[in-house]
Amino acid sequence: MKTYHMYHTESLSAESKLKEAEKQEEKHIGKSNDISSSLLRYGHDERPQRRSSVKKMEKMKEKRQAKYSENKLKCTKARNDFLLNLAATNALVAKYYIHDVSDMIDCCDLGYHASLARSMRTYLSAEYSLETSRHEGLDLLEGAVDAMDLRGDKLKFMDTHSQIFCPPARFDYQPHMGDEVCQVSAQQPVQTELLMRHHQLQSRLATLKIENEEVRKTLDATMQTLQDMLTVEDFDVSEAFQHSQSTESVKSASSDSYMSKANIAKRRANHQETEGFYFTKYKEYLNGSNLIVKLQAKHDLLKQTLGEGERAEYGTTRPPTLPPKPQRMRKSRPRSHVNHKLFNGNMEAFIQDSGQTIPVVVESCVRYINLYGLQQQGIFRVPGSQIEVNDIKNAFERGEDPLEDDQSDHDINSVAGVLKLYFRGLENSLFPQERFLDLISTTKLDPGAERAHHLQQIVVTLQRPVIIVMRYLFAFLNHVSQYSDENMMDPYNLAICFGPTLMPIPDDQDPVSCQAHVNEVIKTVIIHHEVIYPSLRELEGPVYEKCMAEGEEYCESPHSEPGALDEVDNGTGPNTSDEEAEQIEAIAKFDYVGRTPRELSFKKGASLLLYLRASEDWWEGRHNGVDGLIPHQYIVVQDM
Repeated sequence: MKTYHMYHTESLSAESKLKEAEKQEEKHIGKSNDISSSLLRYGHDERPQRRSSVKKMEKMKEKRQAKYSENKLKCTKARNDFLLNLAATNALVAKYYIHDVSDMIDCCDLGYHASLARSMRTYLSAEYSLETSRHEGLDLLEGAVDAMDLRGDKLKFMDTHSQIFCPPARFDYQPHMGDEVCQVSAQQPVQTELLMRHHQLQSRLATLKIENEEVRKTLDATMQTLQDMLTVEDFDVSEAFQHSQSTESVKSASSDSYMSKANIAKRRANHQETEGFYFTKYKEYLNGSNLIVKLQAKHDLLKQTLGEGERAEYGTTRPPTLPPKPQRMRKSRPRSHVNHKLFNGNMEAFIQDSGQTIPVVVESCVRYINLYGLQQQGIFRVPGSQIEVNDIKNAFERGEDPLEDDQSDHDINSVAGVLKLYFRGLENSLFPQERFLDLISTTKLDPGAERAHHLQQIVVTLQRPVIIVMRYLFAFLNHVSQYSDENMMDPYNLAICFGPTLMPIPDDQDPVSCQAHVNEVIKTVIIHHEVIYPSLRELEGPVYEKCMAEGEEYCESPHSEPGALDEVDNGTGPNTSDEEAEQIEAIAKFDYVGRTPRELSFKKGASLLLYLRASEDWWEGRHNGVDGLIPHQYIVVQDM
C-alpha cells in the first residue's frame, strides 16, 4: 500500500510538471511571435536564437512526458500488487477463523477426552472392587464419562465465545487521494505480465495441492494411530484386587502385565514419538494449505480480471451419492423475510414471525434422520463433523434448507448435531427453568401413569407453540428409541443426550445431584409422550409421522391395530418349518444397500421372497438364496 501511494504521488507530481512545461511552451511560443513581428518591423533578424529556444522547450516537454508515462506505469503495477496481496490476506484471515482455529483446537486437544476417560475408568474399576455399596454414585460417574463429547464440548465452547471465533471484518481497499480505480487493471502494457503471472500461479497451485494431499493422508494415518493408542481399554484393574495368600505371586504376575512399568514406559515413549511426528505433519499441512489459499485468492482474482473461463475449484470433493431413497411429498414453505434469529434466538418469536409452526431446522433434521438415520449406531451420541455442522447451520440461518434434496449426502451425526445445537442455543429452553423444581419433583412418584399424569399437568401450562414443537420432537425421539436394538439408543440413552439440552439445570441448583433427575424426566416424556401431550383432536398442529416417504400406502396406518400386518396366513400349523411356509412375493421399488449384516441388499425391480412381517418397517425374507431383513418402504408386496 505504501509503495502504491508513493508511486501515485510521483505520478501526480510528474503530471503537474508536464502541464507546467506545456504552459511554458505555449507562453514562449506567444512571446516569440511578438518578438518576430517587431524584428520584421525594424529590420532585425534573430531567427536562429528563437529556433534554439523552441527546441529546448520541446525537449524539456518530451522529457517530462516520458517521466510522467514511466511513473504512471509504476503506479498501475503497484496498485495491482496492492489489490492482489489484499485479496490473499483477506482469504487467509477468513480461512484461519473458519477452518484453522477449529483444526488447531482439535490438534492441541487430541487425546484429552480419551486420556481422561481412561483415567476415570481405571478409578471406577478400583472403586467397584473396593466398595460395592457406592454403586449408585459410580453409575452416575460412568454415565458422565460415556457422555463425554469432544466435538460437542468444542462446539459449545466456540458458541459461548462466538465473538472471538468469528472472522473479523474484511480488509478494505483504501485508494490514494484522487485515485478512483478499485480493481486490478488488465490493460496494456500490464496484461501480458498478468497473464504470465496467472499461468505461473495455476501451475504452482496444481503442484501444491498434490503435495498437500499427500501430507494430509499421512496426517490422517498418524491421527488414527494416536487414537488407537489413546482408546486402548486398559482401565480394568480388577485382577489387582483378587485375593491371594502370597503377595509375591501377585507381584510376579503384574510385573509382566499390560500395566507393568516397563510396558507403560514403552507405550509412553511410542506415544510421544508419534505425537511429535503428528504435530510436525500438522504444521506442514497447515502451512501448505495456507499457501494454497493465498495463491488461490490471487489466481481467482487474476482469472476474473483477465476474463477467463470457469473458476477452478479448490478442495471440493463430493462423496459418492447415496442410493435413491423414497421421497416425501411436502408442501412448499414460504421464504418470507424473518426478523428473528433461528439459532441462539427466541423460538416463539421466530415461529410467530416466520409462520412456521415447526421451525424449519427441526422439521428438516427430523425428516432426514427419519429417512436415513434411525438405524445409525450411537445417533445423537456420536459427534459429527464440526465444519459440516457449521455449514448446515449457516445454510438454515440464510433461509435455505440444505437437507431438502434427498440425494444430498450429509453425515447423519452432523445432522443430529445441528438438531441438538438448535435446542441448546434457544434463549428460553424447551422446558422453562421456572418450572424446573416442579418437573424434577415428579421423579419421586412411581414411574408410569402417575408420573406421566403429573408431567402432563405441567406441560399444558406452557405456550401453545412450545407444546406443538415438544409433541413433534418427543414423538420422533420415541420412534428413534424403537430401533434401540440397532442404534443402541434406548429412551434412557436419548435422555442422557437431550437432558442438558432441553432442560438445563439452573445456576442455583447442584448439577451433580440434579442431572440424574433431569435424565429421568426426559426418559419418562419420551416413553409416555402420547399421554403427556395433547392429541391432534385436542390441539391442532403438525404431528410427527413415522413414515416420511412417498408411497405411504405401504406403511402401517397409525390407526390400525398393533401387529395387524404381522398376521400373515402361511397356511401352516405351529410345527411347520420356515421352508414349508407359504412365501409372499414382492418387487423392489428402489435400490437398497444393507447397513448391517442382517439386512439384504438388492436392486430396483428385483424379485424378493417374504416369510413373515418382523415389524412395521421390516420383513424377514430371501434374495438370491440369502436370508435376512428387507425394508418395507422399499418394496411392493404382491397380492397376499
